[in-house]
Amino acid sequence: MPLSKIVANSITDNTITTDQIADTSVHGRRNLVINGAMQVAQRSTSQTGLTSGTFATLDRFRVSNAGRDEHVYTEAQVSDAPDGFVNSFKVTTTTAETSIDANDAFWVQHIIEAQNLQHLQNGSSGALSTTLSFYVKSSQTGTFGVNLYKPDNTARVINSTYTISSADTWEYKTITFAGDTAGGGIDNNNGEGLRVVWHLAAGSNYDSANSTSWINYSTANWAGGHAQDGVITTTNATWQITGVQFEVGDKATPFEHRSFSEEEQLCFRYYYDAKKANADQGNSYYFAPLHRYDSHQKGVGWEFVTAQHPVRMRAAPTITLIDGNGNTGKISHWTSGGGNQTHNHNPYTTESKEMNITISDYSTNGIYGFYAAYRADAEL
Repeated sequence: MPLSKIVANSITDNTITTDQIADTSVHGRRNLVINGAMQVAQRSTSQTGLTSGTFATLDRFRVSNAGRDEHVYTEAQVSDAPDGFVNSFKVTTTTAETSIDANDAFWVQHIIEAQNLQHLQNGSSGALSTTLSFYVKSSQTGTFGVNLYKPDNTARVINSTYTISSADTWEYKTITFAGDTAGGGIDNNNGEGLRVVWHLAAGSNYDSANSTSWINYSTANWAGGHAQDGVITTTNATWQITGVQFEVGDKATPFEHRSFSEEEQLCFRYYYDAKKANADQGNSYYFAPLHRYDSHQKGVGWEFVTAQHPVRMRAAPTITLIDGNGNTGKISHWTSGGGNQTHNHNPYTTESKEMNITISDYSTNGIYGFYAAYRADAEL
């Protein structure tokens, strides 16, 4: 519907429906999810042999689990995707869990920073409804659980479900959640605001209570409504997702595609791999983000070097240094006139800030300088 017709409607009857807004291309920034099209994968495009939940591949999407005795899985960024998308996030079971014990759980989550959610008015009488939409594909059919979890003040949770009707077929799902008028709201800070959770397995400890309204969180209602455990109890079972959007309102609007550059910059606030960024530019470790080199001077003395992160990170990140030989937590030295390099050295100090990292070393025995790449982690 053209914008002029919506404007005309507002003049004639003073109302604009959600359907009218959703059917236009005039939206502005709507999607509260980062990397919902699964384009950015700084850590890796594929990881095999996984047993414990972690960030392993796609930025901002994390697999987590509890219990489990046998389950082993792979996660990957794959090119299988519905029309309008080129990538999806895929979980594949390589060793199945024989049975789901009471304390077993397995889920995929996306955490949204609290200060990006203040307009939801969570915890007040004016709390706004939100809608989650996504494309999903699985070898397992049936009912799956999905929920929102809020940790601030009084922890709160709201549960829902979606149904996969056809195996190995992309299906589009939309779920609307009522606004939460209780629980003390979401703090205006850089911590966790809301967690969007897709449940792929849940034992009775996590799935014995269910509510499609906001309630105070307990372990029993963590995965309320979850029914399908087949993804982790079936060898070679798969589950994929892409086109994830979370927005204000009671109706899903078309997915908000952002440029790759913008999406990557948003991801850098939470994780930045300077080693990968340097390699993508075709540079060697000689030109690593952290480097100090002087071909004319050597001797004993302090040396400091600072590298700027591409964006302000959410918090002072945890830093992992990587020397020129790939050793983590180490730096490399230039020696013998700068022509030779030695590796596996400890820096004297490492200082991490939201905007930069500074490392220092104390030069002895003819050192001409030092260098290292780094990874910075400020994930929620």
